[in-house]
Amino acid sequence: MFSHVAARSTAVLIAVLSAALSASLTANAQDQGAAEEHATFASRFSALTDPATPPPQPVAPAEPTLHSIQAPAAEPFALNVESVTAGGAFTKWTGLVADIRAESEILARCRSDVQHCPAAARKFLAVIADGRAREGRARIGVINRDINMSIRPMSDMAQWGVLDRWSAPLTTLATGRGDCEDYAIAKYVALHEAGVADDDLRLVIVHDLVSGEDHAVTATRVDAKWIMLDNRHLRMVEDTAMPRVLPLFAFDSGGAKRFTLPVAEARRTPEPARSPTTAPSAL
Repeated sequence: MFSHVAARSTAVLIAVLSAALSASLTANAQDQGAAEEHATFASRFSALTDPATPPPQPVAPAEPTLHSIQAPAAEPFALNVESVTAGGAFTKWTGLVADIRAESEILARCRSDVQHCPAAARKFLAVIADGRAREGRARIGVINRDINMSIRPMSDMAQWGVLDRWSAPLTTLATGRGDCEDYAIAKYVALHEAGVADDDLRLVIVHDLVSGEDHAVTATRVDAKWIMLDNRHLRMVEDTAMPRVLPLFAFDSGGAKRFTLPVAEARRTPEPARSPTTAPSAL
């Protein structure tokens, strides 16, 4: 009897360890692929920043008063924003909003006529349904995972022959390829379709102080905290726990916005000097 139970326990342990190893290998492959896209991203969002405006300088974040009760942050990083009504950022966002609206009509038709639904739309609807079946952080986590695993990192130049293109979700899923803002856009729309309120969603552009590159992520608010979703990994981190970044732009249902001074550095200690063997995906 004891030997029989021991054998079954050993089999279960082996199965659990195998599943954990498989998940780890999948996440590592995702990080490695994302690094290829990230290396080509630096020059693209710099064009969105007004060249006449000097880049903001990081300042040390103020220490909260002991035992104080802080209201939920209206914007990621607890920063103020100002509307942007012209320029590259405004043009990119308004064009993308039009594309998202056009794709929403496709999704609406697919819900009533699945047989004639494009494959990309069926795939996206499955992601949305996966999110709707959950609430809170579980909803955010499953959509973050599904989108990260559905898209292979590829630069706009390699895929479209242009330096910068913001694609709506169905366009991205139809090719199965995209760069960081394509991941972020797909997550933004999926979370909205899954029931997350407009006021709790942002598409955010940050400047990575470690790599010197710009990067797009999705920000969603849950439990009065902003959670950042990044295509370079499957982890969900709060805005204050991101690696050293300068927030540049935020986009939402209210339009394009620029983060205003003072810009707070991320609350993480400086990264150690990178050795020749440090992988970009580890940043």
